Amino acid sequence: MRASRFFISTLKEAPSDAEIVSHKLMMRAGMIKRLGAGIYTYMPMGLRVIRKVEAIVREEMNRAGAVELLMPVVQPAELWQETGRWNKMGAELMRVKDRHGRDFAIQPTSEEVVTEVARTELRSYKQLPVNFYHIQTKFRDERRPRFGLMRGREFTMKDAYSFDRDVDGLKKSYQAMYDAYVRIFTRFGLQFRAVAADNGAIGGSGSHEFHVIAATGEDALVYCPTSDYAANMEAAEALPVDAARAGATEELKKTATPGKSKCEAVAELLGLPLARTVKSIVLAVDHEEPAKKEIWLLLLRGDHELNEVKASKLPGLAGYRFANEAEIVEWFGTPPGYLGPIGTRKPVKLVADRTVANMADFVCGANERDFHYTGVNWGRDLPEPLVADIRNVVEGDASPDGRGVLSIQRGIEVGHVFQLGTTYSEAMKATYLDEAGKPQPLVMGCYGIGVTRILGAAIEQNFDERGIIWPTSIAPFQVVLCPMGYDRSDAVKTEIDKLYAQLSDAGVDVVLDDRGERPGAMFADWELIGVPHRVVIGDRGLKDGNIEYQGRRDAAATQVPLAEALAFIQGKLAA
Repeated sequence: MRASRFFISTLKEAPSDAEIVSHKLMMRAGMIKRLGAGIYTYMPMGLRVIRKVEAIVREEMNRAGAVELLMPVVQPAELWQETGRWNKMGAELMRVKDRHGRDFAIQPTSEEVVTEVARTELRSYKQLPVNFYHIQTKFRDERRPRFGLMRGREFTMKDAYSFDRDVDGLKKSYQAMYDAYVRIFTRFGLQFRAVAADNGAIGGSGSHEFHVIAATGEDALVYCPTSDYAANMEAAEALPVDAARAGATEELKKTATPGKSKCEAVAELLGLPLARTVKSIVLAVDHEEPAKKEIWLLLLRGDHELNEVKASKLPGLAGYRFANEAEIVEWFGTPPGYLGPIGTRKPVKLVADRTVANMADFVCGANERDFHYTGVNWGRDLPEPLVADIRNVVEGDASPDGRGVLSIQRGIEVGHVFQLGTTYSEAMKATYLDEAGKPQPLVMGCYGIGVTRILGAAIEQNFDERGIIWPTSIAPFQVVLCPMGYDRSDAVKTEIDKLYAQLSDAGVDVVLDDRGERPGAMFADWELIGVPHRVVIGDRGLKDGNIEYQGRRDAAATQVPLAEALAFIQGKLAA
C-alpha cells in the first residue's frame, strides 16, 4: 500500500468527549469517527485492524472444528419471547416494529436464533456434536455509552454455539473452545488471563472470561501467583480470614458512639482495629403481597465489601434490592449507621459472611442512634447465623486451592465462554433423537469474543506518550517505509521502491509513505498510528550503504546494511 493512495486522517488533539487512552488515540489516529452516542464509523485505518482480528479468530475457530454461518441482525420477537428474554433483557435490548406492527429485536446476541436453527436442522445424534459461529454486528442500548469502542452501542462480535448430546460432550466442546481462545489471544500478541466467572444474564453453569491485562481495566481479576487459580471478583471464593472462632473474652456492653455512624469512625473512637467491627447491610425482597415482604440483614467485617452477585445467588435473595430508609427504621428502629443483629424491631433473615461467623468479641450497631455493642459473641449474645460467602476477596487472602495467597490485577473483558447446558434448548424445545429414537434436549455451549473491543483493549495495554503500539499480528500495517526526500532523490526513490516491492512479494503488509511529508510530521503520524516496524531510507544513509530501522518500542534506531534489509526485517517480524 502506498500512503498517497490510502486515507490517513490524524489529529493533533483528541475530541473533548474522548475519555480514556484508547478512545483518544483511536480518534487521533483516524481509526474511528463518531456518528452518534456509542456509534462509530470504522475508518480505513481502523478497519484494517478489525479485519486482522477477524482473520485470526476465523482461522482458529475453523481449526477447532467450528462451522461458520451468518445470522441476522434483526430477529423476530417471538424467539426472544420463547426464552423469556424479551422482557428479561430490559432496556438494553433494542426493540423495533416493522410496517405491519410486528415486533423485532436488534440482536445483542444470537442464542435464540441459533437454537431455532438447531431445532429445525439437528434431528439425530448422528449430527452431533456441531459448533456454529458467526462474526456479526451487535447492538446493545447502553444507558451511558462511553469509552469509544470499549462500551459502544453498536459493535462487532464473534459468537459461537456448540450442540452436544450430553454434558460430557459439552465439556469436550467447551475445552476445545477454551483452547482455541488461548491460541487466539496468544496470536494477538496480548498479555491476557482466563478467569472463572459468573454466567450472568446468559444463564447456564460454568464459564470463563478472557481479559486483556491493563492498569486501566474496569474488572478486578483475582489470581494466585503460585497456582493456577484465577477468577473474576464476582466469582472469586473468599475463605474466612480465621479458620476457627476464638472463645469469648469480653462481656457484652452497649457503648456510646455519638455521631459515629461508620465502622472506621467507631473503630477510631474505641481504639480498635477496623477488623474488629461488623457492618450491616439491609436488603429487601418484594412479593406480590406487600405484607410478605422480606427484610434480610447481611453482616460483613468492617473492612470488607459486599459481593452483590454472590448475595443474589443465596436462596431467597434473587431479585433483591437495597432497603430504603423508611424500611430500615421500621424494622430496626434507627436510621442507617447504627444497625446490628441484636434487638431488631421486627424479625429479619440474618446472613453472616464466613469471616464474620468466625469472629469473637466484635463490635456492631445497637439499633439505637449513637450506640454500638462491644464484646459481641455468637451463641451467647446471638443465635448462630446462616453462613455464606458474600464478600469480595482482598489482596493477601488465602487462595481457595490452598496453594498460596491471592493477588488482584485489572483487566478488560474481551471474551467469554459459557457452558449453557439445556437452558435454551428446553425453553425452545430443541431436541434430537438418541440411539433409542427418544427425544433429548440439545446440550449447548456459548462462546463470544468482542472483535471491535479488542482494539480498545490492545491499545490500553500498548501505548506511550507518542501514540499506539500495535502488536505486529493486528497492526494496520506491519512495516512503514519512510523515505527522506522521495520526490527529490532518485537514489532514495529507487532503493525504497525496490525494498517495498521485495517486502510486498514476501507477503509483508507494508506501507510506503510517498506523501512528501516532512520527516517530523511523517514520523509523528506513524508513531501515533502505531505501526510496529519503521524503516527510513535517506541519501545520508545510502552513502554508507545503510538503512535505518527502529521498532516502535525501541529507544534508538539501528543501522542495517542495505543488502541485508529484507532479511533483517523478516527476522524482526518473525520474532
